[in-house]
Formats: sequence, structure tokens, C-alpha cells
Amino acid sequence: MSIHEGVVFLVFHTRDEMDESDVKLIGVFSRREAAQHAVDTLRVKPGFRDFPSGFEINEYIIDRMEWMEGFGSPD
Repeated sequence: MSIHEGVVFLVFHTRDEMDESDVKLIGVFSRREAAQHAVDTLRVKPGFRDFPSGFEINEYIIDRMEWMEGFGSPD
């Protein structure tokens, strides 16, 4: 379990090239350490090693809605 019940950690990898972004959801983890282990494992794998700074770990609370203020269009 995570330190706070109801918290999960999502790992994403984004590859930005020219005018395109390729975002991959790597996994959902119950502990930050497990999420970091996934990053450390994949960072050296083909494709990922070409974009090592593309990893991101985000913390989310289960059953809490995000984007409550909506969003704007990109310029």
C-alpha cells in the first residue's frame, strides 16, 4: 500500500519530436518506489534510452476528479 491509502502513482513517458508528442502510460503503482523502479528499468531499453528525460511520475488520489477548472486550447 502507499503511505496514504487511496494514492497511486502513474508513470508516463513522452517522446517529443518535431510537432508531435507520443505519450505512453507505463503503469499505475501503489508506491512511489515501485514507480521509480519502472523508470529505472525502462530508461535503458530501446526507444526509451533515446529520450531518457521523457519519464514522469504523477501522484493521484483515487476517486478524485482532476481538471475541475476545464482547459484551454493550445496556442
